[in-house]
Amino acid sequence: MKRTGKTIIRPAAAIAGPILLWAALAGCKTDALVGPSRTPPEGPVTSLENPAGVELPGIPLAGRTEVDLVEEMVRHRAMYAQYLKVLAAFYTENGYEEKAIWARTELNDLRRVKPYRYILDAEVPVAALQPTESVAEADALYEEGRALMTKGGHGVPVFYHQQTMKQALARFKELANRYPTSDKIDDAAFYIAEIHKEYLEEKDNTIALLWYQRAIDWNPNLPYPARFQMAVVYDRRMHEREKALHWYQQVLEKERSLNKSNTDFASARIRELTPKEALESPAEPVAELPGDSAGSPEPGGESIEASPKPPARVP
Repeated sequence: MKRTGKTIIRPAAAIAGPILLWAALAGCKTDALVGPSRTPPEGPVTSLENPAGVELPGIPLAGRTEVDLVEEMVRHRAMYAQYLKVLAAFYTENGYEEKAIWARTELNDLRRVKPYRYILDAEVPVAALQPTESVAEADALYEEGRALMTKGGHGVPVFYHQQTMKQALARFKELANRYPTSDKIDDAAFYIAEIHKEYLEEKDNTIALLWYQRAIDWNPNLPYPARFQMAVVYDRRMHEREKALHWYQQVLEKERSLNKSNTDFASARIRELTPKEALESPAEPVAELPGDSAGSPEPGGESIEASPKPPARVP
């Protein structure tokens, strides 16, 4: 330490210590003074499935259905997250900040778990709905959904706005749930399937297939290539040959008038996916194949807009 007249120059280290001590005594947060926040404190851990000191009852299977088991599991899974939130709040309010950090850390870890939806049919309206009447409110929701899809980049899957597509999805689902007799529910179901198939972060093939099926259930003469899209999903994404063959056959039977290139593609894939011995067997006639193209043509080509309808495509 130096003296220069009446001015005293102290080393920085000598000054920092008293400042930190004063801040701590005053109850101030010193994180900014001592550097970045430390990692969450380690706490005593236990087994998730067999926690110490807790006797868990068994879960009987006899007489239980899938719905029973899944609904109970989903309820307990949600309660687990709720209890961690409440526990963190309790510890914070009562001054146990270290334990509050444990609860928040466990909740953050839980949020990284991918929760599967084991029963999907419950998310989709029943197959028996009949689109029998014009409902002004449903028509308005449908037009809003179509406008949002266009705004979000429908038809250009590489360049689309996911949030806008989610808004369109919400309009179509509201239509299907609130106006089950509307003559737009089959149209809405098709576009719900399209959004799930093409425009969500994690493309959900299973949900898309359910909604394509509902569109067909509600209108067997649907003016959209739902059968073709189902065939492509089973073929190219899920690699389920038998189901793909079934739906490609359905394209030839039910969707010939919608799009020639789809029909040509379906015909070629039937020939490629059908075992050679089955093709040559006289006992099992092969579906009529328009043209005799080698290899699989890409679907699309001719526009299928008539109602309007989206362009067909292969993922």
